[in-house]
Amino acid sequence: MTNPSSRFDQLHAFDSISSEKWGLHPGKDILPLWVADMDFAAPPAVLEALQQRLSQGVLGYTNISSAYKEAVAAWMGRRHGWEVDPRWIRFCPGVVTSLGVIIRACTSPGDRIVIQPPVYPPFHSIVSDNGRELALNPLLLDSDGTYRINFDELEEMTADGSVKMLILCHPHNPVGRVWSRAELDRLSELCLSRGILVVSDEIHGDLVHGEEAFVPYASLSAAAASRSVICTAPSKSFNIAGLNTSNIIVSDDGLRSQITEELRRCSLGSISVFGYAAAKAAYGEGEEWLEEALAYIRSNLAYVASYIEEHIPEISVKLPEGTYLLWLDCSGLGMQDADLHRFFLDEARLQLSAGTAFGSGGAGHMRLNAACPRSILEEAMSRLDDAVRRLRSGQLAKPE
Repeated sequence: MTNPSSRFDQLHAFDSISSEKWGLHPGKDILPLWVADMDFAAPPAVLEALQQRLSQGVLGYTNISSAYKEAVAAWMGRRHGWEVDPRWIRFCPGVVTSLGVIIRACTSPGDRIVIQPPVYPPFHSIVSDNGRELALNPLLLDSDGTYRINFDELEEMTADGSVKMLILCHPHNPVGRVWSRAELDRLSELCLSRGILVVSDEIHGDLVHGEEAFVPYASLSAAAASRSVICTAPSKSFNIAGLNTSNIIVSDDGLRSQITEELRRCSLGSISVFGYAAAKAAYGEGEEWLEEALAYIRSNLAYVASYIEEHIPEISVKLPEGTYLLWLDCSGLGMQDADLHRFFLDEARLQLSAGTAFGSGGAGHMRLNAACPRSILEEAMSRLDDAVRRLRSGQLAKPE
């Protein structure tokens, strides 16, 4: 019998497909561990569905049918115990695009919107680019490396009523927290009492590793659902981000009407032929593949964390509760951020995501994507170990 992990060990050729991740440094021996997609082939059921759809030959406009919405709703119920009415679902090409639509539909220019850095960089720009004011509620970092929400500050900064929306990253990118039910309940109580709409980006919601189940924000209570908008996508779970398919789930009729109208104004209601086929197949037949991928990713995450702990004590890392991303604290290397990025790129020959891109709390950090064949990570750790050894021994001049 074939070992399921062998499909994830396979090295694919990326030089001819305009890969964003692999195409950043053409012709250079630099391993890319930055963009948050996997280096794995999509699930066999997805590839088969795409091939079948292509074989039909007709690639015209495609409707978002009831079958598509039912597939999404069934996945949420089966995977997360969240009963979603298919009528609540709206299509959008991507979660960041969804955030822009929701911001324009549900807030006004000048309104304050809370984000919780260090957080996915587009959270910052999508707010400011749409003429709203960023209200930063940086996460707190405990001594054991656990991040948590600063509720005291959040209560204070929302007291005057100027905050109209909070964009929640759940699971959190890049720190890897999967917010607990207790944390979400407290957040819901605060936001409901202050009339704050919660927009929860749950794109990594299928990629959780701990014993605690992932809790969709809108599943907390009827009240929480009535004042929230949930953004999901099959893109991270099944590595089909290039098919530009995501979902906005809104139970409240009024909010859903506002968002639907903004989608219409932006002409964003049409799904691609292949996005439709892939999403239906992924949600309907991709669960076994996802479980195999998660097992492989968890092994990768543990390997990197263990290697760093044993060989590179200047860097510290805590295993994430969700996502396939590792948030590396590199402050022990004693470098300024620009020098840190150059060190990884020029000396370790690794392209990671610079922590400063994630805002407050990102200084001294780098984000590493572990959703790749183990051999890539083994080579990456060897390169990083060698570069740090040379730095430690004085072979490399430490920047002033």
